[in-house]
Amino acid sequence: MALSRRDALKFSGVAVAALAVSGCAKDEAKPSAQKGATKAATSANMANLPAPKGPRVVVVGGGWSGLSVAKYTKKFAPNADVILVEQRSEFVSCPISNLYLVGAVDLEFLTHDYLQAARENNYTFFHAAATGVDKEARILKTTEGDIAYDHLVLAPGIDYDYAPWGLDATTERRVRQEYPAGFMLSSEHMTIKNKLEDFEEGNFILTVPGGNYRCLPAPYERTCLIADYFKRNEINGKVILLDENPDITIKREGFHSAFDEMYKDYVQYVPNAKIVSIDLENKKVVAGEFDEEYEFADAAFYPHVRGGKLLEICGVAKDTAFNKLEGNIDPFTYEVVGEKNIYVAGDARPMGYSKSGNTANSEGHYLGKLIAGRINSGKDIKWQSPLTVCYSAVSAQPEHAISVRAEYEFEGKKLKGFTNVELSQEWRGKVGENNGKALKEWAKGMYRDMFN
Repeated sequence: MALSRRDALKFSGVAVAALAVSGCAKDEAKPSAQKGATKAATSANMANLPAPKGPRVVVVGGGWSGLSVAKYTKKFAPNADVILVEQRSEFVSCPISNLYLVGAVDLEFLTHDYLQAARENNYTFFHAAATGVDKEARILKTTEGDIAYDHLVLAPGIDYDYAPWGLDATTERRVRQEYPAGFMLSSEHMTIKNKLEDFEEGNFILTVPGGNYRCLPAPYERTCLIADYFKRNEINGKVILLDENPDITIKREGFHSAFDEMYKDYVQYVPNAKIVSIDLENKKVVAGEFDEEYEFADAAFYPHVRGGKLLEICGVAKDTAFNKLEGNIDPFTYEVVGEKNIYVAGDARPMGYSKSGNTANSEGHYLGKLIAGRINSGKDIKWQSPLTVCYSAVSAQPEHAISVRAEYEFEGKKLKGFTNVELSQEWRGKVGENNGKALKEWAKGMYRDMFN
């Protein structure tokens, strides 16, 4: 009997370590100075993997960056033994998830198969959680055994950082569980969707953190879509957006005009509103310079972000100008300072790039080519700017959106900022409709790039 795609994903979650490998094109690997995968492993706890026939590249983290690094390293160095280590059994996209919250796309649209990606692109999917690294022996430690490597890419994404809000441990734990941010785990998105479906009336509080947080426009997009949901369903509710920043951080004109014209009765935008305290018993938030109080019927609190904790565990993190404990790397090679052949990519890197799907994917293309170049010739390729392409929906039915496309430039080793910017902030009429159509087509194209 043929399995549906959803059933196939359920079965994939049962496997502890799944391999999808094809024969290597070449056997030309050079030994790596008595270390790593090309030397016979000596650990007593080695993972159940075949011996590599070429240099082994281990990528930790199956997000937009890790998937892209794995695919493009293998594409440009077919003799490499590429392994993607990921603790989730299936991929659920954070980009586009705001549309899922209000029923504009289903979970199937966001969910994709790691095994398919590995089969299609001739690398290995290894279902396990990374727990540490022996940098001297070049061994990654995982819950399913040790893996020797010649190149190691850490792409663990973000973790939340509630410390700037000064919450006690009990309140922080309750906020995480009862009022999740919805910018990491798919279960967080499911919780917020259920909150909206059960919402009857009152204030729904959202927050925007300071620093360089994951997906700059996403909290504003979410505000628009929840307001649109209230308006369409005639719910007597208002979204209060408490923004720690002095103004909307990106696509300012487009979002402000949507708030003012479409949702003036459904949105209250409050800038300079850093959280001072959260009273969960009385459902009140104090925020801003003047300690203003806001009551809420429900909420989704988005705190500051930091680099994924795996970087700290592996000893490759540092505090940065934007966030805590991001990767301590060379901005052009992504290689950890002082640690040859260990790289940090995606939202855990320290450069002030947008922490967004397209940015991480384009970085993955570049880093895959760079590692492949080192394997093939021992030489680095020319640096390529990440590409940020981001569509933000301002309504779901019908879909209207605004967009930005940008690259980045440096002065020396310091990021100067955006360059080659194309900004479309018109959500009205045909322009907004076309952006709305392009939003889903962009997502489909990105999923194809990573999984096919």
